[in-house]
Amino acid sequence: MRKKRSGGGLSPTQEAAKFLGVSVLAGAVLAGIALPAFGALGLAAKGSVEGFDEIPTNLKQPPLSQRTTILDAKGDQIATVYSRDRTVVDLKSISPYMQKAIVAIEDSRFYQHGAIDLKGVLRALNRNAQSGGVAEGASTLTQQYVKNVFVEEAGDDPTKVAQATQQTLGRKIKELKFAIQVEEELGKKKILENYLNITFFGQQAYGVEAAARRYFSKSAKDLSLQESALLAGIVQSPSRYDPVNDEAEATKRRNTVLQRMADVGDVSQAEADKAKEAPLGLKVSKPKNGCITAVKGAGFFCDYVREVFLSDRTFGKTKEARAKVWNQGGLTIRTTLDPQAQDSAQQSIKDHVYKTDEVATAATIVEPGTGKILAMGQSRPYGFGKNETQINLSVNRAMGGGAGYQPGSTFKPIVAAAALEGGMPANKTYAAPYEMNYPSPIQQCDGKVYRNDGPDPVTLTNENETEVGPYSMEEATAKSVNTYFVEMIADIGTCPVVEMAKKMGVQRADGAKMDQGPAIALGTQEMSPLTMAAGYATFASRGMYCTPVAIESISQRIGGQTKSLDVPKSTCSRAMSETTADTVNTLLRGVVEDGTGSQAGLGSRPSAGKTGTTDERYAAWFVGYTPNMAGAVWVGDPAHDRQMSDITIGGVDYDKVFGGEVPGPIWRDMMTGALADKEAPPFNLVDIPDADKGRGDGDGNGNEDGDNGDENGGLIGGLIGGGNGGGNGGAEPTPTFSIPENLFEGQDGGNNGNGNGGNWP
Repeated sequence: MRKKRSGGGLSPTQEAAKFLGVSVLAGAVLAGIALPAFGALGLAAKGSVEGFDEIPTNLKQPPLSQRTTILDAKGDQIATVYSRDRTVVDLKSISPYMQKAIVAIEDSRFYQHGAIDLKGVLRALNRNAQSGGVAEGASTLTQQYVKNVFVEEAGDDPTKVAQATQQTLGRKIKELKFAIQVEEELGKKKILENYLNITFFGQQAYGVEAAARRYFSKSAKDLSLQESALLAGIVQSPSRYDPVNDEAEATKRRNTVLQRMADVGDVSQAEADKAKEAPLGLKVSKPKNGCITAVKGAGFFCDYVREVFLSDRTFGKTKEARAKVWNQGGLTIRTTLDPQAQDSAQQSIKDHVYKTDEVATAATIVEPGTGKILAMGQSRPYGFGKNETQINLSVNRAMGGGAGYQPGSTFKPIVAAAALEGGMPANKTYAAPYEMNYPSPIQQCDGKVYRNDGPDPVTLTNENETEVGPYSMEEATAKSVNTYFVEMIADIGTCPVVEMAKKMGVQRADGAKMDQGPAIALGTQEMSPLTMAAGYATFASRGMYCTPVAIESISQRIGGQTKSLDVPKSTCSRAMSETTADTVNTLLRGVVEDGTGSQAGLGSRPSAGKTGTTDERYAAWFVGYTPNMAGAVWVGDPAHDRQMSDITIGGVDYDKVFGGEVPGPIWRDMMTGALADKEAPPFNLVDIPDADKGRGDGDGNGNEDGDNGDENGGLIGGLIGGGNGGGNGGAEPTPTFSIPENLFEGQDGGNNGNGNGGNWP
């Protein structure tokens, strides 16, 4: 009867005997080692053979995961990222000392035996039986390689890793069968090469090349005798023999390897003894993994590249498939990031907003006509410490950003573009009072109607009480007059605005649908700087919107071969006519020349843009462009808690922050550096006729010229000077004081005009 330990398992001697029986039998079946089976051991072995025969004979050897290198548009490195830090090298690129050291300490008879080392098994059996435990293993280098393949295939899944390393008889049998296959297919040198590339050396280093660079800051081909011995010794227990954290234990283990090399004749005893006296000679390179290591402040752009890869179906049909390719690594990703633009953006951010400020800033530059992202940065660095963050303030939530920020008046040019595209003249004049109710009713895209005719109607005002119309479109844009653009919404409705925004790629940062109340004209929908920069690039490219892209090309190295991967391309489509875009460019040029964005002007270089400041000053913006670059700058509290009144930003005190005052200069300095030594093409501007303020236009609605040109409706609701056109008349006046009913109701236009006159001024 078998003797069992109190725990119910076999004794160490019995376990070893069982292991021996299975190992020998496995070898007998597949390698021709004919040994008799007897007694209980033979019966156990017979049962194992049946399962052994059912194991597939094709070992899946997944490509080894390697580091991925991310480059800028000029080919300079931004960062390296990896699931496992590994660089695969050929055997000829590995020091002969290293090759001998690993064989000597892990499997000194590697070149004499097959997949199974019978002598090693017997030796291990004897020692383990004497010690009453597992004092020595019997795995060959080939078997260890197979186990590492199982671990590599498991990836970062802890359950699969546990299954790949569990100490069970079934796993050992499977390992043996595959080891035999590998020996037959690869041969000794290739097995050694693969083993040295796959095994873990501690300190996040997988493979001997990564280990050599981690511990000695050199290539594996340059490793000395003592350095090779140290690395070979780590493999058995990377945590126990870690030379960085336990020099004494690592030295002892290194010397054991050196002695073993002398014992098997790889080096002389004198060489081994001399090497034992040498210090460890570490020259440690810290692990540099991930976007936190990115240069030029490009950590957030690096993270955006990763998000693009994991979300775009170009790289795989499912999220799991894309993640597998990313984790496998070996990628060289050339991006669109322009180093000059990135340097300029980060320097401007650093000069104007400190990382310790109560508020932050984020800035992005996009190339019109291509959608290429040229720069992306923010004042709070990428990281985990104080005043650092991993939230990319420049992008939408789905791509690693936040919920976005209200763009304020930077949305008004989109409203103007929708109106112009619908036929509104560029010299359109509205009464634009300082204060007014939101108009009602307003037709929306979904058929619903916005109403503001209840007992407590919602009102809006301009920034200053001095802002009282009438205003033309050009002047209202330059001064950012709220009531003007809300009156424009009353005429065109919200649907054309929503549709125009969609054509320009302008969407909410949280992915939700846009609200369609008339307040949309004032930029109440939260958006990201990348969205706004790409949207404004549509104006710069004369009406063509191009989806933002961050990746130029990708190559992947698998084994000894390199292949190119498909990458997502920018999709360009016409969002508006060239005339509409040219008109908006003309309007926005005035903003930087003598409007709210004058502090953002680029001097003699043609530029255009728009300021934006939200209610309660939670956010301030400047979004602008030249014909060859478009950029957006946001300043605010990402948590939407701190209002920007009585605040210090970048060492400067502000009573109130405006879009032209803080974001404007950031944009100016950023673009000045980004565009240095680059061509300065002009805009295609249009002539906008002077508006005849205070007069309704000849179609009677106070909206457009009459059929015969400058036939205006007339002053004071058409009472004086009715137009010649055959329009339907303007709206009734909306004075802020009491007047007799119908006193100033529009009168019939003169000379066959049947209009009711123009708007109240």
